[in-house]
Amino acid sequence: MDADNKKVPRRIAQTILNSLKGGVVPRVGLPYITVGRKNEIEALLHDVDITAEGGASFRFIVGRYGSGKSFLIQTIRNYVMDRGFIVADADLSPERRLQGTRGQGLATYRELIGSLSTKTKPEGGALTLVLDRWISGVRAQTVQETGLEPGDPALTKAVDRKIYEVTSTVSELVHGFEFARLLSVYYHAYVEDDDVMKAKVTRWFRGEYTLKREAKDELGVSIIITDDDWYEYLKIFAVFFRMAGYAGMMIMIDELVNLYKIPNSVTRQYNYEKLLTMYNDVLQGRARYLGVIMGATPQAVEDRRRGLYSYEALRSRLAEGKFSRPGARDLLAPVIRLEPLTPEEMLVLCEKLSDMHAGLYGYRKKPGTEDLARFVRLEYERVGADQNITPREVIRDFIELLDLMYQNPELTMDGLLQSGDFNYAKPEAVSDKTDKDYAEFTI
Repeated sequence: MDADNKKVPRRIAQTILNSLKGGVVPRVGLPYITVGRKNEIEALLHDVDITAEGGASFRFIVGRYGSGKSFLIQTIRNYVMDRGFIVADADLSPERRLQGTRGQGLATYRELIGSLSTKTKPEGGALTLVLDRWISGVRAQTVQETGLEPGDPALTKAVDRKIYEVTSTVSELVHGFEFARLLSVYYHAYVEDDDVMKAKVTRWFRGEYTLKREAKDELGVSIIITDDDWYEYLKIFAVFFRMAGYAGMMIMIDELVNLYKIPNSVTRQYNYEKLLTMYNDVLQGRARYLGVIMGATPQAVEDRRRGLYSYEALRSRLAEGKFSRPGARDLLAPVIRLEPLTPEEMLVLCEKLSDMHAGLYGYRKKPGTEDLARFVRLEYERVGADQNITPREVIRDFIELLDLMYQNPELTMDGLLQSGDFNYAKPEAVSDKTDKDYAEFTI
């Protein structure tokens, strides 16, 4: 994952800098700017290994807005795709929940299936690609094993048997029979170049049928994916993807805070109940080849009135242990609480961004190590920075400084830092850090 020694392509550098200045996590190029979070990443990658071996995992990543929560989720997303996983990700919103009376849970399922991504199709929409690749792979394997030529009726029957082996395994799962039947329908539509039927099956897999009668008439199956059972189909997909040649399936759901914001307490509790069901299901071994990562803010988790902790069954499972504390968190627990980046880590990140900015715009890098250390020190010495500073705020400030100096060559970082525009803390309000703490920053 280390890209320190590689020159950043200008296209990727542009995307990274624009995204970070806009306050969002870039989808590409994360290894170029990954700093810190080593222990958190290692803990999550251990989950990935277990999932690839047929297990399942469920983690909550908790951090304030701008703390690097989404960045960490995106980093793991890119890594697992490189490892051969299929990834589905979605942000919760008022229209997308885990459960709802107006199909909000199904809306989340549709977003997840629509976002299916692989290493070769990282932007999403990979469902059809995966299905076609699976069928093509089965046919190629059958040709190799039997020596039969394409077009031979015996080959079709041999492939049918291979397809049946996969579908029979899937059919043993809850709701798996209809899923397996539709896989078979898709296969025959593929062989017969029936794009209309393929589209109908894909539509069913995406949860877009709303009437059982319609599904029965068009596909011969009497059930549809609903708000109540959509999670069961994700478990089926995880097993199918494994049989289709992938390592497994990782689901990443961010903005869990939108459950906390649900005004109706009964609706909120229903969503927490659904979350508990998913959590128990994964940890009790009823899911295979499936990893789940959810992102949330501390308040959305710990608030006893409206957060996850308001649901006692979740609180008893997710509450931090007695011995875990800042600086010594248990990263094997279900909840990973993100610590702020240290000044040293932030300095390294600023150096990376400075190099990237200079390479993108073709100028000789101006800020020296002392300039960068002064910037980081001033940011971390703001009132309350030890509790409230986030990487997002510091990064946006820093990229703005680089942009200003590039567009106005007469400006210097030292001059900008002394302008007072950052509202630095007064000496008496500064945290107990001293210049000695930053001595390693200077040459």
